[in-house]
Amino acid sequence: MGYCRAVVAGKHVYLAGTAPIPRDGSAPPEDAYEQTRLCFDIIGEALERAGASLEDIVRTRIFLTDPAHFDGVARAHGDLLREVRPVNTTVVTSLMDPAWKVEIEVEAVLP
Repeated sequence: MGYCRAVVAGKHVYLAGTAPIPRDGSAPPEDAYEQTRLCFDIIGEALERAGASLEDIVRTRIFLTDPAHFDGVARAHGDLLREVRPVNTTVVTSLMDPAWKVEIEVEAVLP
């Protein structure tokens, strides 16, 4: 398809939608909280390679497959970004893989 996980443009870092895909190719966790944590692990690694960290996130966009998953996703988001307090948009939609409950896109500013 031709895209990058992260692009640095000036002081901004843009991360593509990140799904809960384990590195080993196994199935994603079943729990929305655990899927969200996995997404942020992947996001954190990409930010680090770009010279940033989770603390530099200024915007999150969360795509959920069902409003019932919101509590788990919100808890994980809060565990990781409570002090950062990025702006957020959450949308309920379908995703590419029916096993995914969440996909997350972020924007950060380099320190």
